[in-house]
Amino acid sequence: MSVTDDRRFEILHAIVTDFVDSQEPIGSKALVDRHQLGVSSATVRNDMAVLEEQGYITQTHTSSGRVPTDKGYRLFVDRISEIKPLSSAERRAILSVLDSGVDLDDVLRRSVKLLAQLTRQVAVIQYPVLSTARVRHLEIVALSPSRMLLVVITDTGRVEQRMVALHEAIDDDTLARLRTMFSQALDGQRLEDASVAVAELASEAPPSLQEPVVTVATVLVETLVERGEDRLVLGGTSNLARAAADFTPATGGMDSVLEALEEQVVVLKLLAHTQRTGQVTVQIGQETNTENLRNTSVVSTGYGASGTVFGSVGVVGPTRMDYPGTIASVAAVAKYVGEVLADR
Repeated sequence: MSVTDDRRFEILHAIVTDFVDSQEPIGSKALVDRHQLGVSSATVRNDMAVLEEQGYITQTHTSSGRVPTDKGYRLFVDRISEIKPLSSAERRAILSVLDSGVDLDDVLRRSVKLLAQLTRQVAVIQYPVLSTARVRHLEIVALSPSRMLLVVITDTGRVEQRMVALHEAIDDDTLARLRTMFSQALDGQRLEDASVAVAELASEAPPSLQEPVVTVATVLVETLVERGEDRLVLGGTSNLARAAADFTPATGGMDSVLEALEEQVVVLKLLAHTQRTGQVTVQIGQETNTENLRNTSVVSTGYGASGTVFGSVGVVGPTRMDYPGTIASVAAVAKYVGEVLADR
């Protein structure tokens, strides 16, 4: 880029930074007073006129200063060279909060609460996608001679429990044989493959075990198939009230954003852009392709371990947000959620 382009980006950077802080349109005099731009006020005004012509900033009223457009925010985000790192104390606090979670549900609830506090936005996390998980352990516990409890634990930390009622009572020896058969068939299997293995086990069971094997297999297949409910956890929706002025009546106001967030399929579609860990995706305004979210940005990334993506985590907030700080917080929480779940 030329020296002139670099200078104009520096002015755009200053406009974005000041507008995020103040929520007030930024004039050329304010830029000269607040920032060491090294050029005259006339040059700043000329550069602002060019930035406006190119669509990076706009003037809300003829007598007001300028505010960034979606295109301006996009250039700002694309040229963030260094993500503002969290302090050691912040990193330790995140890990401590998440590591104290008693189970998967608790860890995810803590994650969104923490991320909402760090960013002052709406935080969302996707439950680990079962089809990408592997079976870590299967336990079959006898509750009575004809009733059992199935416990499936995945490597993402998810625990599924199901009751099984048999038509006939079984003894301890039969229970042990069932436990061995299903454990061997499922151990280390991806859930998408495990359901097939369970179905094959049912068709190959010896006559003496046919009835209990088929009954257990039927319940397990239903358990292993991806469920549609309980897919997302949201936190910090009250933070939208703080940014109510950012959502214009022309686009439905804050109510339209809340309606969109209530539709899990809409949020899952936004998170679907995140396919890898360690890479934060930013969707700004119209890039969300969601009418009710035209005035919002979505910052998200994948979380997981050992190259496996368990799910996605991110925040939804007004386009006028602290992008460097938000990106850093989303990346940090995703990193530690993956570590905590992998260690369980």
